[in-house]
Parts: sequence; C-alpha cells; structure tokens
Amino acid sequence: MSRTALVTGGVSGLGRATAERLRADGITVLTLDRSPDADLTVDVTDAGAVASAVESCGPVDILINSAGVIGPNKPLWEISDTEWATTFAVNVTGIFHLCRAVVPGMRERGWGRIVNFASIAGKDGNPQLSAYSASKAAVIALTKSLGKELASSGVLVNAIAPAVINTPMNAATAPEVLARLAGLIPMGRIGEPEEVAELVAWLASEKCSFSTGAVYDISGGRATY
Repeated sequence: MSRTALVTGGVSGLGRATAERLRADGITVLTLDRSPDADLTVDVTDAGAVASAVESCGPVDILINSAGVIGPNKPLWEISDTEWATTFAVNVTGIFHLCRAVVPGMRERGWGRIVNFASIAGKDGNPQLSAYSASKAAVIALTKSLGKELASSGVLVNAIAPAVINTPMNAATAPEVLARLAGLIPMGRIGEPEEVAELVAWLASEKCSFSTGAVYDISGGRATY
C-alpha cells in the first residue's frame, strides 16, 4: 500500500536524511520547512499555516517531526524571555500543531505513524542548553501522552533521542559545548544523519507494530536510562 509521509525540517540535517530514507522505501514524501526549497514552505509555529498545509497534502499516513532549534548557548539566568519562548515554540508547540492537524485523519483511517525528534538532552539535561534540554523533555512527555491516547487506534507515536549528530543545526552550537557533548559518547564519535534515519524508517513502518509512547535512544552508548 502506498503511504504518504510529511517530514518537518525536511530540507536539511536529520529531516533531509529521513526524507531520503523514506523515499528509498517507496514512500511519497512531502517536506515542510521554512526554507523555500521545501515542498511546503511553512513555519511550524504558525498554527493556521500548519493546518492549511496539512489540508492541502491529502491523507498523511506518516508524520516525522524533525523541525527544531538549538536555542541559546548560555547559562539559564542569562536567557531572555524571547529566547526561551522561541525555543519552545519551535521544538514543542510546532510538534503540537502538526500532531493536532494530522491525528484526526489518521484515526479515521485506522493507521498512522508519528515519530517525534527529542534528544538525549531531554533525559540528561545539558549545561548551557537549558532551554533546549527542557523543550526536548517536553517532547518526550508529549509523545508518551499521545501514544497512550492513540494506543488502540492503529496510530503509533514514538520518539527518538539522539546524542550529537553531524548536522547543520549543530554548527550553531558553541565549539566548546559541542566538543564536551561529543566527549560524553562512549563510541568516541558523533553520529551521522543516515544512522538516525534507519531507526526512524523502522518506527514509521508497518514492521513497528507493538511500540507506542516509547523513546528510542541513538546515542553511541551515552544513554544511561
């Protein structure tokens, strides 16, 4: 059966790698991004624009919520209200907007897969990245709640928690912060987007059939729980 996937943040980094991997499985992929290179140029923080874009797609079977920002690289007490709010608007509220838009159709059809991009920071908390860490913890909680709400509907909702991955987004992270985070990985290297995309592809497939509301670490051994 032909499936359609909507990948937010799908123009670069983990979103792009995921879109390419899903296409390799024969899935029709639409990218949603602020970039003009996306199939749908939309800011995930704009609820109305998200709703209109999803409506224009037709049935969405798979939703990959990859759009995200690192946010401020500074101690919590130096973070401005705007920096904090912006980080949550993209990383958490954006996922809320997309899930709210696609879930009714998935429930009606009795099948769907949602994969939310969290982070190992949402479990461990990274110093100098408190807004990012807190937002990714919220993604984990959202995933667990929505997974339970939809558990008997045929719609599965899971999250992934990567450690540091070689993406353009991490280019915005202060070098000393990035080096410290990479040093926490027992494998001694950062991950590649293609490695993450393999996990996402399984979670988005029919082969994933008895997992929902779960968080899958892909961290080179960094995860402690």
